[in-house]
Amino acid sequence: MTARAISTRWNVVIRAGWPRQLVLLGVAWFACLWIYQDDARAMVSIWWSSSSYGHCLLIPLIIAWLVQQRAAELKLLTPMPWWPGLLWIAAGGLAWLLGDAASLALARHAGLILMLQGAVLTALGPAVSRGLAFPLAYAFFLVPFGEEFVPVLQMVTAHISMFILGLSGIPAYLSGVFISTPTGYFEVAEACSGAKFLIAMAAYAALVCNLCFKSWPRRLIFLLMSLAIAVLANGIRAFGTIYVAHLTSSDFAVGFDHVVYGWVFFAVVLALVMAAGWPLFDRRADEPFFDPDKLRTGPGEPSRSVVAIPLLLALLALPSSWSATMAAASEPVPDQITLPEVPGWTQVDYRPAYPWEPRFAGADHQLLGRYRNAKGREADLAIAVFARQEEGRELVGFGQGAVDPDSKWAWSSPVQVPHGGHGERIVAPGPVTRHVASYYSIGGTITGSSAGVKLQTLKARLLGRDQRAVAILISAEERDKQPASAAIQAFLHDLGPLRRLADQSAGRK
Repeated sequence: MTARAISTRWNVVIRAGWPRQLVLLGVAWFACLWIYQDDARAMVSIWWSSSSYGHCLLIPLIIAWLVQQRAAELKLLTPMPWWPGLLWIAAGGLAWLLGDAASLALARHAGLILMLQGAVLTALGPAVSRGLAFPLAYAFFLVPFGEEFVPVLQMVTAHISMFILGLSGIPAYLSGVFISTPTGYFEVAEACSGAKFLIAMAAYAALVCNLCFKSWPRRLIFLLMSLAIAVLANGIRAFGTIYVAHLTSSDFAVGFDHVVYGWVFFAVVLALVMAAGWPLFDRRADEPFFDPDKLRTGPGEPSRSVVAIPLLLALLALPSSWSATMAAASEPVPDQITLPEVPGWTQVDYRPAYPWEPRFAGADHQLLGRYRNAKGREADLAIAVFARQEEGRELVGFGQGAVDPDSKWAWSSPVQVPHGGHGERIVAPGPVTRHVASYYSIGGTITGSSAGVKLQTLKARLLGRDQRAVAILISAEERDKQPASAAIQAFLHDLGPLRRLADQSAGRK
């Protein structure tokens, strides 16, 4: 390309208004990341510290590369302010506000990405944004998501392993996520659920769909095939670990699993996915990603950028300001709380068969005690009180509740408990089995549902209502001739209304 041609193309870019609109975009992005810097830092911290989201560190580089691949076509478009883009920013702000009110990090992080995307729409206009449609959509993989599927994936992996064990002739017994064989006792733990594999595969498959396909049906087929292979492959990996342990030892199998799965298995599965999808590829490597002639619009009006800046900043600042105002409306909890007297039950020394204590990080008060009745049944009562919930100190969330991720306890399976509580069976080395019934109180409403907790928390924080929250956990160890479920049911019957205990603990009159 000659110097004159380069100069001519640059002049086209200048006349098209790119520098002015990129400055507006830069101001919007800087303001957004500064206002929501806590969430931005939290996302980066998760990428860096969690092996499930290590691939997210590559997503910004991939997005930059995707934009560079479209640079020649983008230069032929005219960027211009676009008022409907403010609606996208408003949607992102609402998502962040709802996530902040419900103490739901996923919604806050998604809201931040939506606001950054909305800034692109507002600053560069519909034509450029359509040209950048996939890079903008791919930004959603910056949001750490997928941990919500871990319990389901644990069960799926366990059942796939059991099916293959049956085909191999190895006798096995499944209890929740625990598999017993003649040579060992194996847990399909959270790390073995395949969630990190599935999340990374989703990001990889979406990228391949854009680079190698034009047909939407083919893209959908490849994406679903990739996810199915990831789930099946993880089940085969879990079976392989158990099979190697059956032939050798559990210690050797664990080391073998880490080496093979970490360095070889993932690469092999990716190769299989690409080999399976190769016959479906229908896009040439040198083919443009979009036709600028179909997206080209008229020049923008420079004066609109001046008006757009204060509107952008106002929309970006509104959710954070509202959240801070509502947070100031929270009420204090008592300086001290005590375990209740329960008719027919006596408090005794807490001596569990295996040390157990629920985790409620950031709670203002936390108590744990053991009760025994005349029939010799024993039940444990745990109470946690929060003046208000926020990130890192909440009733429900990763690491909060009956199973402390830093302990030896592991979730096994759900169980039925009275009064609509959240019931779960957990297991510790021994094995020691414990049933736990969890109940939560937000603003006087009792629920055992995690979704119910989030909804009530959202209403309280969004509308400035009573934000005090209480967790009540009744649990019992499984013993010979002393079923845990019977002890929990008897204790709940004699304890009386859960709302009364929650209101007393929170200091409500």
